[in-house]
Amino acid sequence: MKRIRRARRRRRVRARIHGTAERPRLSVFRSNRGIQAQLIDDDAGHTLAHVVWTEPELRDLPRMEQARTAGRLLAERARAKGIEACVFDRNGYRYHGRVRALAEGAREGGLRF
Repeated sequence: MKRIRRARRRRRVRARIHGTAERPRLSVFRSNRGIQAQLIDDDAGHTLAHVVWTEPELRDLPRMEQARTAGRLLAERARAKGIEACVFDRNGYRYHGRVRALAEGAREGGLRF
């Protein structure tokens, strides 16, 4: 039931949010063990940059710090590719806790949304 409700929220949000090459969609996935995010160009169907919690610099951090650092790391990779703005897709999750920490980390890293 919980998964179905999240899927409905996700579809509702994705109906309005669309990423382009200039302003890709920052999609977040949160699990109990970690967090991952990617910048997606929906027009071409390509991932432009991504970050996963299993990377060595993120793996051993506490969950909230892991999310914030992941956001900064993603912003750094995006800016290296010339991306300065994006659209935030919380993927059906509440904008709270680790999802919020990732968004704040990305803003600290220089991404605008």
